[in-house]
Amino acid sequence: MGQTCRSIFAWPHTLAALPCALVLTCATLQPAHAADDSPERERLAALVRQIELADRLAEHAASTAPQERARYHFDYDRLRGDLQRVRAGLQDYLVPLRAQPRDPIPLSGDYLRRDALEKISP
Repeated sequence: MGQTCRSIFAWPHTLAALPCALVLTCATLQPAHAADDSPERERLAALVRQIELADRLAEHAASTAPQERARYHFDYDRLRGDLQRVRAGLQDYLVPLRAQPRDPIPLSGDYLRRDALEKISP
């Protein structure tokens, strides 16, 4: 019983580390040479697949998250929105419709939200 509770509560912590893991994966990508960008495209396509997997995991975690009232909740919708924006940026790079796309809107990166009831009470 204790093992089950621990594994249920570990989901938000695991998903919170997911964006960091994705950034580290991007950081390890080596710059491609102008003549041969095939390895870079393959790595970026693999990264898009990993982001899709992370999105599916976040969707599953959101649907199975406990509905009890707690002080803090993990904001799965915001995480999924950021994952979708990163995936769209990668796909725009892989299949450009114009020159290098630039998205001036920063990612939120803050996935912890307080319960609305706590904001009302002193």
